[in-house]
Amino acid sequence: MNTAKQVLLKLIDEIPENQIHEVIDFIGYLRIKNERDMFKELEEASKSSIDFWDNDIDDEVWNNV
Repeated sequence: MNTAKQVLLKLIDEIPENQIHEVIDFIGYLRIKNERDMFKELEEASKSSIDFWDNDIDDEVWNNV
């Protein structure tokens, strides 16, 4: 296990039981933030590729299918 995780586990062991829910909430927030950031990156990638497909030649071909 890396040092950062060891430090985090030690800190968790040292906090009072009644504060553990705050740690759980914060970790949940970080996970959601990470997922949201990944979604934004995927969204930006898809926006940049839409220009490739949005053209008159492809539109004309697909209109006749």
